[in-house]
Amino acid sequence: MNPSPLDRFVRCSQAIALVGLPLLWMLMFVLHFRSIAEFFVFRDHYVPVSAADTVARLIEARNRWPMIHDPHQIGYLSLPLFVLAAFGLYAVGRRANPVIAALGISLAVTGSIYVGGVFGLFTALTRGLGDVDAQYIDGAIATYSAATADRGAYGLTRSLAELAMLGLAVQAIALWRAPRVPRWAPVLVVAGCSLFLVFWDVDNMMFAGSLCLIAGFIPVARELRRPRGENEGQSR
Repeated sequence: MNPSPLDRFVRCSQAIALVGLPLLWMLMFVLHFRSIAEFFVFRDHYVPVSAADTVARLIEARNRWPMIHDPHQIGYLSLPLFVLAAFGLYAVGRRANPVIAALGISLAVTGSIYVGGVFGLFTALTRGLGDVDAQYIDGAIATYSAATADRGAYGLTRSLAELAMLGLAVQAIALWRAPRVPRWAPVLVVAGCSLFLVFWDVDNMMFAGSLCLIAGFIPVARELRRPRGENEGQSR
């Protein structure tokens, strides 16, 4: 049976999302660094940047740069690709492990809501602080420190956002016996998700995690681009 144009469009969109999402996230992480040397400073945990320095720099900048240059804005706008990519993984993984694939996509899509909360918070703070008058800098620093503190609403949102990467890792497990997906692909996806979860907010380590993700996603994207009838024939 030949697939409909809509089905081909959906699967092609999912394949593009599997490649485009980690590429955009790599760009997002790179934009956090002011120099190449800073990128190669590796830490085993996140070291918070001084709230006073961050707020002073944003107020001084006065939003003179386009909003899209904000790394968190790139991450925020990439989230539809995350959902498409998750459904792409499910479309391939369910043929081999439907229960695990369903669990994975449930966690991934749920977590993506809270990832949006994290990105949305920093996008709003970054642009909002750029409009603050310098005479109110002390209040702005206090607001920024309170809004981004690990305790409270932000800490809860950030913890729940980790479900997104846990969900992708579970979906990778479902890919283990999927037709035409090499065994190293889900291993790389799990490794990438693990780097995110262990080194959350350590941008160069999450960049490495994105590299693992794109390497593991490419075989899945290729599988999605194959004609539907050919895929189903191979899975029987």
